[in-house]
Amino acid sequence: MSDYWIYLLIIVLSTYLIRAIPFVAVRNKINNLFIKSFLYYIPYTVLSAMTFPAALYATDNIFAAVAGLCIAVLLAFFRHSLTTVAVASCVTVFVFDFLIV
Repeated sequence: MSDYWIYLLIIVLSTYLIRAIPFVAVRNKINNLFIKSFLYYIPYTVLSAMTFPAALYATDNIFAAVAGLCIAVLLAFFRHSLTTVAVASCVTVFVFDFLIV
């Protein structure tokens, strides 16, 4: 039971430090364009890094997953709505999974 509290303390400290260090280290407004653009794109990068592997391993059939991912990227590139992209990629995976298996 004591391991639980140690693990919890480590998680709390690491989460708190990630949020607290920028407030302590940076007191003025950030004017550097490189740092501003870097901080702007971090959420998109993290979301992509978490979503891409999940999209490939969501089904047992890798060909269906790749087909659904290709349809999703293609529709997103042409600026379709999120609902349209999600439904079309799910239908594509379902059809490919049904046809191949």
